[in-house]
Amino acid sequence: MSTHIHTRRYDLDWLRILAFGLLIFYHIGMFYVSWGWHVKSVHANPAPEPLMKLLNPWRLSLLFFISGIALRFALDKANLAQFTWQRSLRLFIPIVFGIYVIVMPQAWLQLLESGEIDMGWRQFYPLYFKGDMHTYSVLLPTWNHLWYVVYLLVYTWILIPLARPIASFMENAGERITKAVFGGKLGALWVLILPTAPFLINTFYLAPLYPSTHALAADWANHQLYFSIILFAMLIAKDKWFWGAVARAFTPALCLTSLIIITATLVWTLDMKHSPVFTYNVIEFFEEKARKSVYAWFAIIAILGAAQRWLNRPSRVLAYMTEAIFPWYILHQTLIIMAGYWLTRQSLSAWPEFLLVTCATFAGCALIHEFLIRRWWPIRPLFGLKLKPARFPRPSHKESAPQNTSTV
Repeated sequence: MSTHIHTRRYDLDWLRILAFGLLIFYHIGMFYVSWGWHVKSVHANPAPEPLMKLLNPWRLSLLFFISGIALRFALDKANLAQFTWQRSLRLFIPIVFGIYVIVMPQAWLQLLESGEIDMGWRQFYPLYFKGDMHTYSVLLPTWNHLWYVVYLLVYTWILIPLARPIASFMENAGERITKAVFGGKLGALWVLILPTAPFLINTFYLAPLYPSTHALAADWANHQLYFSIILFAMLIAKDKWFWGAVARAFTPALCLTSLIIITATLVWTLDMKHSPVFTYNVIEFFEEKARKSVYAWFAIIAILGAAQRWLNRPSRVLAYMTEAIFPWYILHQTLIIMAGYWLTRQSLSAWPEFLLVTCATFAGCALIHEFLIRRWWPIRPLFGLKLKPARFPRPSHKESAPQNTSTV
């Protein structure tokens, strides 16, 4: 009897959408915290930062994990040469278009806000297109939030030649290993502990040596973590022993994640109130070391387990958003920066400004996708979509939803 999962995983489709949606909210948050970002609200302050810190350790790792699973499912049924060509086009075209069209307003407004330029976008664009690596605080041109797509494309190129060996390994020796490790009585414990290794290596060793740049070259700490995650996801994507252990580990993972969140919140509260030195010592170890490694994987297991229980079902919304979410991702940061740059100069109080920035971002993504990207076929490839729009018939319990899952 096969021990591998071949049925469609609607829960992972939902998680991909939710992970990208969370990323949009996170970038809206970046407009309001005191950390450096492209442009800032006049209301920026440290108050939202504890929530952002709770998301930081796992939000991108979850996205790469889901991407690795989707990549395994796609590669197992694909002609590798054809898949390489098609996947390269579907990622490379949005990267180039994004850099030279979508991201340009971000660089323009950032340099306007910093006082490094004083020109309209028509005058700025030739300068941006020509490129300048030395004059300004921003490299021109730049890919900003599209670094994830760049990294995913490079990782995909590396992993495609390994697709068949990975599948063969997991049908034989890999299956015996996962059955022994995750299929026994201690499977739930091992699924919580063993995959923390890449996080521990990253947090304790590589991250201090190689600060995050998202510049592809020499970004070794990020490559170690994200490539390890996407490779591990490809290995276990169809393994029933791993997913069975995830289901059993859901409650412990949820409890441990909640405990860490409560403890971290208490520590941050004490620190913000300038409590004794004890607080600093806890933060130094707990936040920078243990939380960023163990907490990250516990949170991912809790999220995967919750999705298995409650999200593994089709719907028309799921089918629609599976296609829509990647164009939303490409668009969102430019919309945040454009809306935020203008609104924060209108003398609004904090909450009305935040709500307007959020509404402008999501409404802009939805309207541009629905009425421009989705319906006009020449534009679809610029946002990583197939030329022909997908149809979304109402799914039933007896048939699958449209097979729209992207490896992005």
